[in-house]
Amino acid sequence: MIVNGVDTAKSTTNTTSTTSSTNMIDYNGFLQLLIAQMRNQDPTNPTDSTEYMSQLAQLSSVEQAVQTNAKLDTLLSTSAITQAEGLIGRTASFTDESGTSTTGKIKEVYIIQGGAVATLENGTKVQLGPGITIS
Repeated sequence: MIVNGVDTAKSTTNTTSTTSSTNMIDYNGFLQLLIAQMRNQDPTNPTDSTEYMSQLAQLSSVEQAVQTNAKLDTLLSTSAITQAEGLIGRTASFTDESGTSTTGKIKEVYIIQGGAVATLENGTKVQLGPGITIS
């Protein structure tokens, strides 16, 4: 049995920055589809059992990869928070787009997707990255 639409969901998740759980199928949903496929197969041309096992093995691999990615995201977030904590009280120096040089003591740091933003004691916010000197 050929299932269409899998490539469509894949391309949708690649083009958007956030994914919705409605675009994904979980293990139970996959088993329901597999059982429905078995019930509705052509009795004169049944599907090979090795194909079913292959599909189950692929689902298991994907499910493990998703769980590994979730754990890695948690680890990276924890690491970013630990690093941000070490910046509080230090001095940041940078030059903005208009050419104005700014120096100030870091009062707080918060994590955003793709990096961190430091708030200086004077209220200036700067995204941490290239061109910023921390001392």
